[in-house]
Amino acid sequence: MSTKSPSELEADETAQKRAQWVQFGFRVESPGMVEVTNESHENPADHQYVVTLDNVAGDAMACTCPHHVHRSAFCKHMAAVENATDNGTLDAFPSEDYEDNAEPEDCDCDGLGGFPCWPCVRTGRKELPN
Repeated sequence: MSTKSPSELEADETAQKRAQWVQFGFRVESPGMVEVTNESHENPADHQYVVTLDNVAGDAMACTCPHHVHRSAFCKHMAAVENATDNGTLDAFPSEDYEDNAEPEDCDCDGLGGFPCWPCVRTGRKELPN
């Protein structure tokens, strides 16, 4: 996934409009990384993407959806996250003690014989051994 500054992205009015018409769910995976689920689809689990935000400006920098990945274009998921953070409904940069190092919902560390699962590594809860 390539990361581009907002000025390098094509700010698409269509993406802004589509973001207003679609029902999205948000989950902060880690500071500056928001999982966006398109709840308008029949099977929302097939339409989950991660939007990465700039930690200074709060601008959406990248998304894992095909539209952004293949076209480097500003997508509806990025627009939705920016809108949610602008109006205060989403805190994409919670403090370090936000979840008190809570176990991710999809943690599978117990079944890995002491090796950390990917969700715990990705959120910074555990580190990979050397």
